[in-house]
Amino acid sequence: MPRLAALFTPERADDVVDPQTRRLLEDRFEVVWAGAEHAAGPGSPGKPPALDPAALPGLVAGADVLLTSWGTPHLPKGLWSDGSGPNVVAHAAGSVKNLIDPVILEQGVAVFSAGPRIAWSVGEYCLAAMLTLARRLPRFDQAIRQGGWKQTAFRGHELAGAKVGIIGASSTARALITLLTPFGCDLAVYDPYLTAERADQLGVRTTTLEDTLQSTFVSIHVPNVPETKGMITRKLIEQLPDEAILINSSRGPAIDQQALLDHVLDGRLYAALDVYDPEPPTFDATILEASNLLLSPHIAGDTAEGHLALAGYVLADVLKWLEDGSRGPSFVDPASWSIAA
Repeated sequence: MPRLAALFTPERADDVVDPQTRRLLEDRFEVVWAGAEHAAGPGSPGKPPALDPAALPGLVAGADVLLTSWGTPHLPKGLWSDGSGPNVVAHAAGSVKNLIDPVILEQGVAVFSAGPRIAWSVGEYCLAAMLTLARRLPRFDQAIRQGGWKQTAFRGHELAGAKVGIIGASSTARALITLLTPFGCDLAVYDPYLTAERADQLGVRTTTLEDTLQSTFVSIHVPNVPETKGMITRKLIEQLPDEAILINSSRGPAIDQQALLDHVLDGRLYAALDVYDPEPPTFDATILEASNLLLSPHIAGDTAEGHLALAGYVLADVLKWLEDGSRGPSFVDPASWSIAA
């Protein structure tokens, strides 16, 4: 029976491992669970404690599979230095770029990430933000709270049939595209790595960055790489149509945040921001009171159901890989490392 080391504290295990997956783990592996004694220190409200890096060697010793998540320290390449390290790293969270060194991929270690499962949660967030701002719900809510009733100065709009510009064809973008299918939108996607064949499969059309931003709705889905830093400039933001709705759930540095806020505060644009530059942000009262701005604390991918599904999501693909070498949707392709989130 293969040996699996769960490299996160019991509190994080309760967050990302549902009871069914826990039973499956115990049935298919000899499981070594990290305990409270392996924590780096106390957690904080809403954030389980992290694992102590000093605990890694003892927990990893003899393991064939490593199950990781948020709070798992960086896995040094030295764990594989003698050529007998674990064969699999299964990350019950998103990006693995801060977790592993890419050199272990070159050594044949199979790495899996629950990023595609988190992507669905992000897609739902983006759809919710689009509908909320399109129907002007925050403005109606504010009017009611201030003693008002029917509003004649503005009226909500529909998402159906609208042009939606999507920047980046990442897994979160693909989840949003699926969710937008019933709305019959004109889906314009900018991604230099998206082929015409793949765009046709997704039911979208490829276009330029400038044309993508000429949309009623714009949603950003790019990784945090040097090429995307500051890609949405002030000049591009100025070219957005009046009353356009922009959603950023990917990375704060991708957009000129101040330029966007300037256009939000003058009432020309609507925006939903889940990520910022820097994080957490510091905003003055004028921004915080803007009814055409939705703010959330980097939680687009954070849902109760989504978190509990993460370990099971990667485990399903790990088991298939161990059985016949097949690569499921959570497999991290070494060839895509440079453009991954």
